[in-house]
Amino acid sequence: MKLDILAFGAHPDDVELGCSGTIAKEVSLGKKVGIIDLTRGELGTRGSVPIRDAEAKKAAEILGISVRENLSMRDGFFVNDEQHQLEIIKRIRKYQPEIVICNAIDDRHIDHGKGSKLVSDACFLSGLRKIETVHDGVSQEAWRPKVVYHYIQWKNIEPDFVVDISEFIDKKTAAIMAYSSQFYAENSNEPVTPIATKNFLESIHYRSQDLGRIVGVEYAEGFTVERYLAVNSLADLK
Repeated sequence: MKLDILAFGAHPDDVELGCSGTIAKEVSLGKKVGIIDLTRGELGTRGSVPIRDAEAKKAAEILGISVRENLSMRDGFFVNDEQHQLEIIKRIRKYQPEIVICNAIDDRHIDHGKGSKLVSDACFLSGLRKIETVHDGVSQEAWRPKVVYHYIQWKNIEPDFVVDISEFIDKKTAAIMAYSSQFYAENSNEPVTPIATKNFLESIHYRSQDLGRIVGVEYAEGFTVERYLAVNSLADLK
């Protein structure tokens, strides 16, 4: 299956929090989108691996994506080395995405920055023909995505561009709340974590509202780039 867009997250729910409005929008436009989670979030304070697996499946159904995989790397302890790069290269070559979206370049959780660099490096290496990979018994051809974008997470990183998600904020919210074990609930007896607060839950909307306000729409999601954005003419800019 060839995908138009492949989104990576260090943990299940990273993609939903960072760019699910954009994903929902692209799916509505007929694009084939996939999500790959690097870990199963096994070190998370709340919930459990089976619960997170079920939540990830539910979120994928809400977003209408074409495929979701989990690479079962070690939560908190995966590294950017050849072994881990090759696992990502195999998926890039398998799905041949034009666009890859991945974690924030720098963030509060150490896995986010690590995951960002790991995926970015693998995207480059995937285009080198002399790196040979076999997946499901099939030799793979080299493939390099045209662009790599990074969504924004805990830290308020200045975006290089934003996407209008005004019509998809409800779907983004629903996809995030599919991870009910992770977020604030008024009568919950689970331990309080930085993302399991009412403030964080509200920040999902007010951050998107603020980015939207700046560009004159209701809601938006921000991204950073690895190289200059190119447009055909000034008319492409809004």
